[in-house]
Amino acid sequence: MRAGGQRRGLFLSIILVCLEQAAAQIKYSIAEEVKVGTVVGNVARDLGLDIGTLAERRFRIVSGSEGAQFEVNVNNGVLFVRKPVNREALCEGVPPCLINLKLVAENPMEIHHVGVEITDINDNSPTFQEKEKIFEISESMPAGKRFQLPSAYDPDVVVNTVRVYKLNPNEYFNIQIRERGDDKIPFLILQKPLDREKHTEHRLVLTAVDGGNPPRSGSLNVTVIVLDSNDNAPQFLQEVYSVNLSENVKKGTKVIRVEATDVDEGLNGEVEYYFGGELDSEIYEMFSLQKSTGEIKVEGQIDFEKADVYKVDVKATDKGQPPMSTDCMVIIKILDENDNQPEIEVTSLTKMIAEDSKLGTVISLISITDKDVGLNGKIICSISQNVPFELKPSYQDNMYSVILKDRLDRELISDYDITITATDCGQPPLSTFKIIHIGVSDVNDNSPTFLHNPIQLYLLENNMPGNSIFSVTAFDKDLNENAALTYHISRGEGSQVKMSTFLNINPETGDIISLKSFDFEVLKSFHFQVVATDGGGPPLSSNVTVNVFILDQNDNAPVILYPVSSNGSAEGVEEIPRNIKGGDLVTKIRAYDADIGYNGWLLFSFWQVTDHSLFSLDRYTGQIRTLRSLTETDEAEHRLLILVKDNGNISLSATATVTVKLVEPKEAFAASDVKSAAKLDQEEDNVTFYLIITLGSVSLLFVISIIVLIAMQCSKSTEYTSKYLQDANYDGTLCHSIQYRSGDKRYMLVGPRMSIGSTIVPGSNANTLVLPDRRHTSGEKGPVEGQEVGNGTDGGLHLCRYGDERGTSESIMAAPSGNRSIGRRPCR
Repeated sequence: MRAGGQRRGLFLSIILVCLEQAAAQIKYSIAEEVKVGTVVGNVARDLGLDIGTLAERRFRIVSGSEGAQFEVNVNNGVLFVRKPVNREALCEGVPPCLINLKLVAENPMEIHHVGVEITDINDNSPTFQEKEKIFEISESMPAGKRFQLPSAYDPDVVVNTVRVYKLNPNEYFNIQIRERGDDKIPFLILQKPLDREKHTEHRLVLTAVDGGNPPRSGSLNVTVIVLDSNDNAPQFLQEVYSVNLSENVKKGTKVIRVEATDVDEGLNGEVEYYFGGELDSEIYEMFSLQKSTGEIKVEGQIDFEKADVYKVDVKATDKGQPPMSTDCMVIIKILDENDNQPEIEVTSLTKMIAEDSKLGTVISLISITDKDVGLNGKIICSISQNVPFELKPSYQDNMYSVILKDRLDRELISDYDITITATDCGQPPLSTFKIIHIGVSDVNDNSPTFLHNPIQLYLLENNMPGNSIFSVTAFDKDLNENAALTYHISRGEGSQVKMSTFLNINPETGDIISLKSFDFEVLKSFHFQVVATDGGGPPLSSNVTVNVFILDQNDNAPVILYPVSSNGSAEGVEEIPRNIKGGDLVTKIRAYDADIGYNGWLLFSFWQVTDHSLFSLDRYTGQIRTLRSLTETDEAEHRLLILVKDNGNISLSATATVTVKLVEPKEAFAASDVKSAAKLDQEEDNVTFYLIITLGSVSLLFVISIIVLIAMQCSKSTEYTSKYLQDANYDGTLCHSIQYRSGDKRYMLVGPRMSIGSTIVPGSNANTLVLPDRRHTSGEKGPVEGQEVGNGTDGGLHLCRYGDERGTSESIMAAPSGNRSIGRRPCR
């Protein structure tokens, strides 16, 4: 079944091809621009088709309709115009204009080809692309010259296109047609030479006519401009132009305008200007010439110093053919302006000069020039003020020498910037300056100096040997080796011991090193000199005195003076009658401490006591008194253990034992008389002797000073002072201090009180002063004005300097840690 269908399809295709090849070609012809709906022909009838089956067979145009230009009526088989027909639009420039249509009918399939020819009608006039054509023809043009004219265009074909060109009648021109294939090209022919003086231009009309019936035409305006012939050369108004021009004028400044005239007209009379001759390239860099106006303008930098005159050739040329020209000369003189500053040249210079150079020493030679001329180049030279140098004119013009006029001191001014100023005499004047740097070399003319002299050094005792205790520093205003200092100890005094056994000094740094540990109780002060020497030649030196004061540390424990037994132990026996009353004195513990200040301030306290209700102990005086009257029930013997300790940062102490025996009044009186007499005799012989000697020889001097000081600074403490002096003379403790003097300055080391009983141990504190301790007696917070009191925490002591603050003496405090401090410290 499938194979049979394929065979039938193949057979049908062969039949259709044969039918298509055998179909007859039908051709119709219609004129363009016919109305829509115009019948072209009955296609169905001409093809022999059944008109009644056209609709069923879908008879139609399938190609070649050119945008549905034609259409078939399936009711009657008529081919008619569906849209307006324009041959030029469909077939421009292509005769004949044939449109091929393909028509199809189905069941059975039939394809037919129909041709429709569009015939032309004269519906277009000839046209020119340009509205006007202009020719420029010289009056010297010979006759017979041809000029091609534009061709007209006509979209119609055959006889309806352009056939003839016509020119309006005139005596100078004619028309000639040349055919190139189907095209006709018109040419304008010059009949005779033109005369510009008669007619400057000619206006012609070119007409194109087609071959239609009736004919159609189009025209073109042709204008002929008669050109003048170049028979005259330009002429300058002057052969030589001269002008003055100041230098430094701005770019674009007008220099001069040259002018030439030409009797010809048009291009022949139009003149252009150019630089002529063989000119330097510099002329083109300096000036510009406007070719249309003849103006010469400044183009570059005009500098009188480079050139004072310029000679320029200028050529005037017309635009004729051939062009004609002539030339002239322009002389530009440059006027000098004061536009150059003087120039300073240092021909020789001594950069370093010794500060001891002689007056008149030449430091530098200077040359000064100015490129300007006349007054603009005349120069006045000067040197800066307040320098020890001056300018001296040389034997040559504008040559100067800089010489030394005053003494130099490098330590005051180490270098100089000398300003040399040169000013010309122009208007306005111009000036320039140059700075000459001159250094002053050092000579060894300054000795080393110490900031303070003398120096007060306060050093705690028990220092570590080998450590640095202080450093001295000197300054030298000189430089380099002249200021390189070395230090050494020259001499010193201190208990007849040479300084070499005490101290050593680092010669480079000035660090002073102690070679031994100092003991306040042995050596309290000494002084020495340190010499600083520079490295100049010859060397210069100076010295400073260092006063060293040893400060006390708490390194001595209290020593019990009473009671002392025969074997040297601090034990004693006191017998009191049973009828003793409350508040009566039993005995007094006497002790001393070799230290001073807080370190020697002793306090007494019970350590062990059999009956706390019977005895009391004064913590400051060491007096033991009864608290009440004795009764029969009280024990006959009481053992009292007393602790005596100082007030140092780390307290040191000692103990004493007192045995108190209660006896009947008679026994007590007899025993006490005998025993007290013996003890007092021995004790008074020993202690009172030293007390008298010490207090009489030392303390008396200081007591007077302290009384004056207290009266001036502590006027409010009169009551306290009287009480304190009473205690000190009888039962109290002594506050002792060390007073140092340096020149007219007084330094006082003040510390707490020290209990010494009724005596002072020889050699312990020979230079002590009695001062009240207001903190423990009056309850006030601060110390007496003018004295510095230790804080009791680190055992450190401070010194206050009395006297004029403007002095040069300086104190140094050596702290317990070994640190040193230098400088003034106000007393509070």
